[in-house]
Amino acid sequence: MAKTKSAYFCQSCGYESAKWLGKCPSCNQWNTFVEEVIDKGVANIPTWKSPSGTQRLSKPSKVEEILSATEERTSTGDAELDRVLGGGLVAGSVILIGGEPGIGKSTLMLQLALNVAGRKILYVSGEESEQQIKMRAERITANPKSDCYILTETSTQNIFKQIEQLEPEIVIVDSIQTLYSAHIESTPGSVSQVRECTAELLRFAKETNTPVFLIGHITKDGAIAGPKILEHMVDTVLQFEGDRHHIYRILRSIKNRFGAAAELGIYAMQSSGLREVSNPSEILLSQRDEELSGITIGATLEGARPMLIETQALVSVAAYGTPQRSATGFDTKRMNMLLAVLEKRCGFRLSAKDVFLNIAGGIKVEDPAIDLSIMAAIISSHEDIFISSKICFAAEVGLSGEIRAVNRIEQRISEAEKLGFEKIFISNYNLKGLERGKFKIEIITVSKIEEVFSLLFG
Repeated sequence: MAKTKSAYFCQSCGYESAKWLGKCPSCNQWNTFVEEVIDKGVANIPTWKSPSGTQRLSKPSKVEEILSATEERTSTGDAELDRVLGGGLVAGSVILIGGEPGIGKSTLMLQLALNVAGRKILYVSGEESEQQIKMRAERITANPKSDCYILTETSTQNIFKQIEQLEPEIVIVDSIQTLYSAHIESTPGSVSQVRECTAELLRFAKETNTPVFLIGHITKDGAIAGPKILEHMVDTVLQFEGDRHHIYRILRSIKNRFGAAAELGIYAMQSSGLREVSNPSEILLSQRDEELSGITIGATLEGARPMLIETQALVSVAAYGTPQRSATGFDTKRMNMLLAVLEKRCGFRLSAKDVFLNIAGGIKVEDPAIDLSIMAAIISSHEDIFISSKICFAAEVGLSGEIRAVNRIEQRISEAEKLGFEKIFISNYNLKGLERGKFKIEIITVSKIEEVFSLLFG
């Protein structure tokens, strides 16, 4: 029997050290190191098809000699999830889904397990009993389209025994932090256990070409719990976001080896489960009976999907001496930069004013194409003059006040036209290659921020 070994791991980032350290040299956190056994020394513990006998060694191949093959994708029965994954499930892929407790991760995965038509799916739960899962399944759907099997187990060795007997086409694990492997002598959820269990499931997925979904917990900072290497090991990392007190949920792709890493899926949480939102622009734009100041519409892109979002601004006199700057759903530093441009280039005195900014719908936007929309909303609130709800904006603003071009302008214009907008402000530099004749919406081109305000406010 081999000698038992131990090492110290940072519970925050997974950094490994041979001795205990007070401060982690990787993430600079204090008192995060714990001792864990890393080698039990038992050679006869079963794992996923333990190698036996002689094995052929891998040999390098020339790029020209490798046969190219197209990725065969399987539809999940969920258009939003298919879009975020890049078109569907790829055989042998490992997908990690993280999110806050109660956000709907288990509900989303159970819907997937019940709705993939004609597939045999194994749903492994280490957190809930079979009766709890059955109750939720009855609430979600009365007629499952797939052969869904439920297994309540936390030992990876026992899970693989059931997998060999059942031979499922898709495996879902809820959650990876509850599993443990007999190879490691430490508690479930520890750095070494999470890493070892993920490695075993990854080996199984690649050898059998079976897609595997892993549900992961998150820390108080919003990062996926466990070692950072966990996100590097898997093929796709998805983040499930939203406020538990609101019905809308956002599924965001952070990493994807088989598709775009900036796609977005939107769901509405209902009593019968998660409902797909095929047109997010309709829920992100408020239906108001009268025109109000401080509200504008911006055209943004999330992955390949164009969306029109509502930007709300409130400018008021600073009541407590020091002006406040607050932004929800937008980078506060970028908002301060836009305020400086308004003061320097346009002469608006905002240094003694409180400025509050909100992106309606609870989403976070990093697209610089909504710069012009935000600046127009701020001035609309400052002057207390409304901007027509039939006008939208799609342009970036530079430090000298110039209106800069944005990418994929035709998609933004088409989305605005589809939703009934009458005018859209874009940059002069976006005219190159743009066929204005095929759009019915009026396209207004500008080159300076001053031109925008003169057209809007006179």
